[in-house]
Amino acid sequence: MAWWILFLAGLLEVVWAAGLKYSEGFTRFWPSFITVVALVASMYLLSVAVRDLPMGTAYAVWVGIGAAGTAIYGMTGMGEPVTGMRLFFLGMLVVAILGLKASMPVS
Repeated sequence: MAWWILFLAGLLEVVWAAGLKYSEGFTRFWPSFITVVALVASMYLLSVAVRDLPMGTAYAVWVGIGAAGTAIYGMTGMGEPVTGMRLFFLGMLVVAILGLKASMPVS
């Protein structure tokens, strides 16, 4: 269950990271509100996940999901360039996230 909570926390990190763009420096109310709510919820879920997962692993996976998801959103939803190098390193990031999960002992 902790892994699912961590995954949701990572997805919410994508929401708040993308929300930073839409909030225009926290000058637009609703995008700012959604960004802050997603940030608080993401942090809360991360704190719940680290009750059962090692902090270092959970944090690295959380950041990785957020970074990869935000980069993918930037390319698919915000017109950022899609290059072979970007896709390669995104793939490496996903492999690292999966590797961290796979390296956890079964409990």
